[in-house]
Order: sequence, then structure tokens, then C-alpha cells
Amino acid sequence: MEFRAVLQHLGFAAALAALSGVAVRLMIAFPVLDHPNARSSHVRPTPRGGGVGVVLAFLAGMLVLYQAARFARIADAQFLGVIAAAVAIAAVALWDDVRDLPARLRLAAQVGAALVAVGGGLVVTRLALPWIGPVELGWLGPVLTLVWIVGCTNAVNFMDGLDGLVGGTLLIVSAALAVIAAEQGGWFVYAAALFLAAGFAGFLPFNLHPARIFMGDVGSQFAGFMLAVLAVAAARFDGLQVSFLIVPLLMFGLLFDAAFTLARRALMGERLAEGHRTHLYQMAQRSGLGVRAVAAVHWGFAVLHAGLAVLFLAMEPFFKPLIVLPALAVQLAWLAFVMRRMQRAGLGWR
Repeated sequence: MEFRAVLQHLGFAAALAALSGVAVRLMIAFPVLDHPNARSSHVRPTPRGGGVGVVLAFLAGMLVLYQAARFARIADAQFLGVIAAAVAIAAVALWDDVRDLPARLRLAAQVGAALVAVGGGLVVTRLALPWIGPVELGWLGPVLTLVWIVGCTNAVNFMDGLDGLVGGTLLIVSAALAVIAAEQGGWFVYAAALFLAAGFAGFLPFNLHPARIFMGDVGSQFAGFMLAVLAVAAARFDGLQVSFLIVPLLMFGLLFDAAFTLARRALMGERLAEGHRTHLYQMAQRSGLGVRAVAAVHWGFAVLHAGLAVLFLAMEPFFKPLIVLPALAVQLAWLAFVMRRMQRAGLGWR
């Protein structure tokens, strides 16, 4: 990409970030308050729904893109359907931020949006396995893609419980994905990731500890869904679809915590639909680690994973799936560190 074009794109992203910031300020001025309870990390009523800024920045960027850029018209119906589905998720999630909807209604919206993406042809058809290589998924492809999209949407939502943690992490993830997609010529992925990054850049200053506003479900579910879809779209960066791993790798810190917590609670016989404060990031904060420190650790994970993603692109296809091993090693070290702090603080998993 030419230097002049880069400057133009960054200037446009800055304008979108400003739009996001204005929307967040309005949500603070006319708040929907999140009152603390026994499961909360905050101690005073705080506005929520700041993710509206992320959604508006993304949609404004897409509107301009589809009006002005030729490459935006690649697979128009497919991606326009996905954007409409993401807007539907955001609308239901915003309603939930205001009214606290039943979990089954939120899940139904997520599944419906995922079906739109899968029905539009965004499906992973191959899965690369270490020492085996790409495996054709057949009928399992749409099923696994559906599970991935819904799972990623909820993972981001579950992890949004500490000031600045998810907002900062997804800013890094989106920016890294935009750079990678530009290098690979994936222009829709590039534009979508750039617009997400701009939205989070406008939101994050208001969400740093002590947060003036929370992202809310409207932001976390929207971003989780879009990044899940972009992971599937990124699979097209290579013929073997190994590039599907790029987005999960970038988000590995969030996904590991969410998956570990879900598996642990299931094994302990806990009701998975009940609220709790036992995510790794929450246990780290409860053990005495500062909110800023826990958020910074996850930002560090995202930076590390961005470096691994660059290394991933240079690797031979046969070895690319092994890139998750160093990322996994780091997360296991984090788990051991948190468990040691829990032991010293006399904390248990319940």
C-alpha cells in the first residue's frame, strides 16, 4: 500500500475514532447505569453502553467504504448480510443493556446472526492439524463455524468485566489484524478491522481505570461477532485455510480465559448460566493485583500474539498450526501465577 494511501486511511480512522468518542460522551451524559452487585468489579453506579461508539464508528466507516471503494464490492451480498446481522446483535444487546433481557433471547440473536454468516458462505471448510495437515471438514464445516462464531461472541462478552481490559485488547487485536490483512490483500478484512480499531480508540480513554463508562453488551457482543466472522474471512488468505488461525491467535488471551473458566465450572458442576467472579482475570484482581496491572497483562498478551501472527505468516504451512504452542505456554504460566496468588490470598474457585 502506498504511503499516501496509508496516511489517508489513518486520517479517516482518526475521524471515526472522534465519532466514537462523541457517541461515548453522549452515553455518559445520558447514562444507563450499571449498579454494582456481589459479582461486580466496580463499587459505584457507572454508565454502560459505551460500545455504541464502536458500533457507530464501524457502521459509518462501512457506509463510506461501500459508497467510495471498489474493493468493498467483493462478495457484496455476503458481507452486507453479515454487517446487517452484526447490527441486529448490537440492537438486541443494547436493549439488554437497558432492560436486562433473558439469556435465551440474547443467545437466539447470536445464533440467528451466525446462521446469516454461514448461510452467506462464510464457512471454514478445512482445518489444519499439527503433523496431519489440512483436513476436509465436509458437513462439519458449517457446524463448527457456527459454534466458533457464537462461542467467540460470548467469550468477548464474558471477558468484559474489568476496566480497560477488553477495550484495550481488542484495539490491539483489530489494529494488528488490519496490518496483516493489508499485507495479504484481504481488503474487506482490512477495512473492517481498521474501523473496529478506530471505534475502540475513541472508546478506550473513557474506559480506563477508573472507568467513566463500560462497554456493555452492545460493544462486546458486536465486536466478538465481527472478529469471529473476520477470522473465517481471513481463512481465504491462503488456499489451505490455515490463516483462519490468525484471529484466534490474536485473541488467544481472551479465548483461553473464557474456555478455561467454562470448562472448570462445568467440571465443578456449577450452573453455567449463573453470574460469577471466577474468571482468571477476576481472580487475579481479587488476589490483590491492580486493575490497571491485569488489563496491562492482557494488552501484553495481545502484543505478543501479534508478533506470533507475523511469525505465523512466514512459516511453512505444515508447521503453522504449531504457532499456538508458545501462546498456550504463556497462558499456562499466567494460570500458574494467578493460582499461586489465589493460594496466598486464601481464595477458592467458588
